[in-house]
Amino acid sequence: MTVSERAYELATAAAQAAADKKAQDIVIIDVGDQLAITDAFLIAAAPNERQVLAIVDAIEERLLELPEKAKPVRREGERAGRWVLLDYVDIVVHIQHTEEREFYALDRLWKDCPTIPFVDRDLVDAESGTGSATE
Repeated sequence: MTVSERAYELATAAAQAAADKKAQDIVIIDVGDQLAITDAFLIAAAPNERQVLAIVDAIEERLLELPEKAKPVRREGERAGRWVLLDYVDIVVHIQHTEEREFYALDRLWKDCPTIPFVDRDLVDAESGTGSATE
């Protein structure tokens, strides 16, 4: 794994924030060996523009809550809400409408790069019986 500890922290926190807002097909790709500009891509999808924007907001809020706060240095696509890119330097977040996710297939473009495992903590809690529904 070539991602820095900071990139890993940002990517997993952003992935969990996306999962909390019901993002679909969340994947973290280690692109550090292929790109000099960033360590990882986080890619996630949502079925409509409103949810894309809600996921983006949740990610930004979560990364600001980290002990070492993170703000994007660049943001693109927010107006249309079909594909929003958040550039945190260490990671680049792509939140796409489901149709864009299928059409552009970033996963396929970067298939030679390793992925970083991510498991939604709510799924782990539900499987272990420690979720809020059982407490």
